[in-house]
Amino acid sequence: VFMIIYICLALLLLLLYLRNPYICQDLSYTITAIKIAIRMSKFKKQKPFYSILDCFLDQVARQPHKKFIVFEESSYTYSQADKESNRVARALSKHAQLKEGDTVALFLGNEPQFVWIWLALTKLGCNASLLNYNIRSKSLLHCFSCCEAKVLVADLRGAVEEVLPTLNQQGVRVFILSEDCDVEGIESLSDKIQQASDQPLSPQLRANINLKSPALYIYTSGTTGLPKAAVINHERLWMASFVQAVAGVRSDDIIYVYLPLYHSSGFLMGLCGAIEKGITVVLRRKFSASHFWNDCRKYNVTVIQYIGEIMRYLCNTPKRDNDRDHKVRLALGNGIRADTWTDFLQRFGAIRICECYGATEGNIGFVNYAGKVGAIGKENFLHKMGCPYALIRYDTEKEEPVKDSRGFCIEVPRGETGLLIARIAERSPFIGYAKNSQQTEKKKVRDVFVKGDLYFNSGDLLKIDNEGFVFFQDRIGDTFRWKGENVATTEVADHLLMVDCIKEANVYGVKVPGHEGRIGMAALTLKENMDFDGKAAYQHVKNFLPSYARPRFIRIQDALVVTGTFKQMKVKLGEEGFNPAVIRDPLFYLEDNKGYVPMTQEIFSSIAEGRIRL
Repeated sequence: VFMIIYICLALLLLLLYLRNPYICQDLSYTITAIKIAIRMSKFKKQKPFYSILDCFLDQVARQPHKKFIVFEESSYTYSQADKESNRVARALSKHAQLKEGDTVALFLGNEPQFVWIWLALTKLGCNASLLNYNIRSKSLLHCFSCCEAKVLVADLRGAVEEVLPTLNQQGVRVFILSEDCDVEGIESLSDKIQQASDQPLSPQLRANINLKSPALYIYTSGTTGLPKAAVINHERLWMASFVQAVAGVRSDDIIYVYLPLYHSSGFLMGLCGAIEKGITVVLRRKFSASHFWNDCRKYNVTVIQYIGEIMRYLCNTPKRDNDRDHKVRLALGNGIRADTWTDFLQRFGAIRICECYGATEGNIGFVNYAGKVGAIGKENFLHKMGCPYALIRYDTEKEEPVKDSRGFCIEVPRGETGLLIARIAERSPFIGYAKNSQQTEKKKVRDVFVKGDLYFNSGDLLKIDNEGFVFFQDRIGDTFRWKGENVATTEVADHLLMVDCIKEANVYGVKVPGHEGRIGMAALTLKENMDFDGKAAYQHVKNFLPSYARPRFIRIQDALVVTGTFKQMKVKLGEEGFNPAVIRDPLFYLEDNKGYVPMTQEIFSSIAEGRIRL
């Protein structure tokens, strides 16, 4: 009898497997998702509120001597990190007069002090505004007006001095990570931290913080041409930190974090995820392809983060005999192309790649927990229950959703590309951008399937196959992605228009063979009786734009092509690319350290064949 039961069970499992080869992964994900949902439900009811800081303090109590941060030749235990952040908190409380609810902007690179200062601010009940350390002048000042920061903590003195008069006028206190400072309006902070006590701070300092309270401002570029401050509350912070659990990170893992801490990937998924799991973080100032695997070997790294470009850079390094000599077992990130994915595994060994999808400000995300090459996620009934979403038909030329005869959106069938939208509800809220109701509203779509419903517009075109795997197809609108950074076309265009010879500018992204994302290109019209001044244009973009946002190609046109409603045509230009054999308009190429030079067929061929790396 038992033998018959075993045989029947075995046959049942075989049938289930044949029907769905990913049933084990689906089941594992479902169990993890249920555990996370139970924890979040508990957090909502818990008094006092249990934050990621409380999780950190529990790790301090549980494993005080375990390494938390490893940086260059130094390491810091969980206990040491706690004491360092206590000193910072006391110094800022005394000298900056911070109180619960205040916002402090961090203008820092990847270093342990970044972590100590954030922990300190959280202990004081303050919000941290994480500034991209590539921004300057107008963008930097704009970020302050977004989040109303009262204090700036920086280690980039030169960039701060440039905007110091305006900051002083606004009453912003400026602290620099230095033991002394002779610049009027800038105060030293390191000396004050050294003099402060490392004794614990009272939890009463953050007594009014709850799950819906703002925790961070993380900046994302957009169509306004200036960074937008996405509001990350404590609920969102928790959910992002759980991605490591979904990916299968264990408590004995060591994660390598080299992505900028001002990004959601490095900060939320990397640092906060590490705190949630109680693991060690190997922190690096910035990515280095030549040092990557040596660092992994030196520090016994088992988990790495990535963006698509990173994996390609690693695959492009010269092959070595010890390419598979490492302990890395898991790679967690987003944006890897299918061909790079395959190349990476063939070269560096059986590393599990967990590709994710999501936007800093968005209310929807996917995780490819099954490891299907090329997919950004997999559908799961539990996920869709918690966060209802749909792919709707979208007209890329008109740049708007296609409507049916009743005026409602049309959901695309499996296998077709559509615009991802996600319902805005209590379980899947969209908070939006600080002090920018106009851009917040732009991300909302109303009356989608029925009158009165409300959805978040992701701005991304996706496709879902018959097995439920989700594939990224393209981005829409005025933002494209290059080298892991979002590039706002209007910001770039505004800068180009400041060059004397340029009359009109239309900036867009173009695909480059063998590269992820799109690189910047600009179609320009020139002022009457003027020629294109490549040197002046290069000098201007070099001075005012980060390297990833500088247009690599320039196309000179007699007139810019616009739609019937006078919107600039980007899609067609993007498709036409930068091949001088196809395009009759004059083309220019931004050559490193030389400026814009005439584009030739030889340059195009070198790029297409990978001899020139962009």
